[in-house]
Amino acid sequence: MAETEDFVGQEPHPVDDDLFKEPMKKRRRSDRDQRFRAFPSVEQSALKEYEKLESRTRRVLSNTYQKLIQSVFLDDSIPNGVKYLINRLLTLIEKPSLDPIYIGLFGSTGAGKSSLINALIQQEMFLPVSGESICTSCIVQVSSGCCEQYEAKIHLLSDQEWKEELRNLTKLLHRTEDLGGEDVDVWDRDDSVEEAIWKLQMLYGNGAEKKNYEELLRAKPRGKIPTSRTITLKAEEAGELSVKLDPYIRTKRRGWDGEAAATHIWPLIKHVEVTLPKSELIPDGVVLVDIPGTGDFNSKRDEMWKKTIDKCSVIWVISDIERVSGGRAHEDLLNESIKACQRGFCRDIALVVTKTDKLHLPEYLRERKVGNQAIQSQREAVLERNEMIKVQRNGILKGKLKRKLPSDSKVLEASDLVYTVSSQEYWQQALLTEEETEIPKLREHIRKRLLDKKRRMVTKYVTEAFGLLLLTDSFSCTDNLPNEYLHMSGLRGFVEEKIQLLEKAIDQCFAPIVRPLQEGVRNARTSYRRILGVCLVRSRGNQGFHQTLKAVCLKNGVYASRTLARIDLNEAITQPIYDQIDPVFGGIFRPGTPTSSALMPLIDAFKHSLQEKMMEIGIRNGWKHDSCKKHFLIQEISAILGGLEGHILRKKRKIYESLTTSVQNDLKPCYEEAAQITGKKACEKMKDVIRRGVDRQVAEGMFERAQERMQHQFQQLKNGITEKVKGSIATMLTLASSQGVGLYKELADVKSEYKEMEKLHRSLREVAENAALRQGMQDFLLRMSPSKGGPRKM
Repeated sequence: MAETEDFVGQEPHPVDDDLFKEPMKKRRRSDRDQRFRAFPSVEQSALKEYEKLESRTRRVLSNTYQKLIQSVFLDDSIPNGVKYLINRLLTLIEKPSLDPIYIGLFGSTGAGKSSLINALIQQEMFLPVSGESICTSCIVQVSSGCCEQYEAKIHLLSDQEWKEELRNLTKLLHRTEDLGGEDVDVWDRDDSVEEAIWKLQMLYGNGAEKKNYEELLRAKPRGKIPTSRTITLKAEEAGELSVKLDPYIRTKRRGWDGEAAATHIWPLIKHVEVTLPKSELIPDGVVLVDIPGTGDFNSKRDEMWKKTIDKCSVIWVISDIERVSGGRAHEDLLNESIKACQRGFCRDIALVVTKTDKLHLPEYLRERKVGNQAIQSQREAVLERNEMIKVQRNGILKGKLKRKLPSDSKVLEASDLVYTVSSQEYWQQALLTEEETEIPKLREHIRKRLLDKKRRMVTKYVTEAFGLLLLTDSFSCTDNLPNEYLHMSGLRGFVEEKIQLLEKAIDQCFAPIVRPLQEGVRNARTSYRRILGVCLVRSRGNQGFHQTLKAVCLKNGVYASRTLARIDLNEAITQPIYDQIDPVFGGIFRPGTPTSSALMPLIDAFKHSLQEKMMEIGIRNGWKHDSCKKHFLIQEISAILGGLEGHILRKKRKIYESLTTSVQNDLKPCYEEAAQITGKKACEKMKDVIRRGVDRQVAEGMFERAQERMQHQFQQLKNGITEKVKGSIATMLTLASSQGVGLYKELADVKSEYKEMEKLHRSLREVAENAALRQGMQDFLLRMSPSKGGPRKM
């Protein structure tokens, strides 16, 4: 609303206008220039033109809205057509300028996520860097804005959310007097117990782990907890905010001797939002998210962990050079990221290999198997090794993506699936140049994503606004209405027929999922015992696993901590089904050309068929004055059906997760039973309860029920789409076909706004052409310029 508030609600006096108009323009131009500082001049020019188009469009919409409101203000009853226009205008006026682009940095502790963010924002020690005694303990979002100060908002768990976790922590720590020798040893070695003790001691002090749930509810926390459950920190300088923020987002390992009041409440922290003032490197509208690799024991934090991954349109899997060649943690991160493509908004995955300056030259030369050219220096070895890793990991990642995603997925077309970066060398440049650290390359990728999104958003916004102004102007037109008006009966029949065909097409689109679902269910039935065995049996026996398994049961089959790999029994035993359905599922929800297995292209084809029919009716009936309505209908159909994309993307997460959700619900009683087991041989008894419970549920059709629930979710999606289409298009046709009484009442003259909007709509093509021309010239100059040499001399 910032752009529109200046135009709504008042008509400025001429004297005031002369006094204040020019300073406002200068201030806005200055603010806009500040927001674009992160972009090179060519991209800045394109963004400024799109921003100007959007701003002028909002002004036209605001003026039109103001006139309509004034024209009907004293009416006892407002015509439906005018109500529709007023609501649509207000919706467009209040529409956000640009939804943030979330870029998730997804990696294990110590992988270099925080160091990479620090390099990207040009603040070397801003976020804590993992070391021997510290690590980032929660989700941290970093963005830039137009604020003057550095700001951080620390969001805490609600009182109810903490009580739920506290109850589970005390259950996990509960011990009975008849605990045998074997399990006492287990108690001392279990990481999940260590973490639970650590949290309680940090919040309530030493000895808290010995108290029960009721006693801890009455205990006073060591740190001050604000009633708002939000802590706001501000500072003039980055270093000052970093010092203030440090205790909240660093997890201090047990045995650490430091003491700070803020440190005492870190177990309550849900997530942290950091805002930088007018960054020259990270543009406004981009949010960098430091995402821990395994989720969290707390249900709300774990759900937020998943939702954060799913809302990221870009995911960078962060793995340091020493871990990238294998290991379960790295594979788990890749698999979770690929699932985000299936269930979330992610359209872009890349592997970012960090700490690539690390190389032991004698060992590398001894094992070197490529190239005939002699390596003369550490720098040459690092560059050669980095290039090899890119080639190798690019092939492996692309192969994994091809197995899980449709063959024409856009992520497979990306030129860069692997980046090799060094945050340390970015600052020191002892071995590598700034460009060779690939930090600037990642920034460029971010800028291009934002510029492309802005272009698409403004194009859609201006086009939609133009359609509304066309109809608004036509409402004021009463010339020749008896002789020339839009005959809608034929179009209504055509729409009804097309909606029926759309329903059938959606059924055909969803049909291919049935066979892989059935095959996946058969595979799950034959493999679940083996998968459970892998999950429940440890090579060292039950050492270090008793309380972890109890934690798994307390959380209905899922356990996540910062020290252990994520355990999800429900997901594990349904994985054979996902292995079968993943390519087909991804195909259903992919964008692209119309096919029998893609949903959005089917809706686009439906949209085009309606628009072509309107053009045909217009030509046949010789539309003149009613051509405004024709254009309105064409544009409004695009708006209605375009709005379905967000609805579909939100629903697909629920559909995708319906398998594991169904299995988890069916197994909940056996998890609850197992969680109650204590005493001697408790670990084996819990395993037996889980195995028997799963066997019983499988025999009673657990996997088949999961299949039915997923198919039911698909059916609900189809019904939701057709209901929304029927309702919205019916309203639109009623509006456009209404005439005479109640609709063409005398409204304010909006011809000047219509003409202005027409100019803005025409200028879209010019702005796009200018941007393409400037980019072409820049690319040519870059190709002609000499490349830089080695690192700077120290």
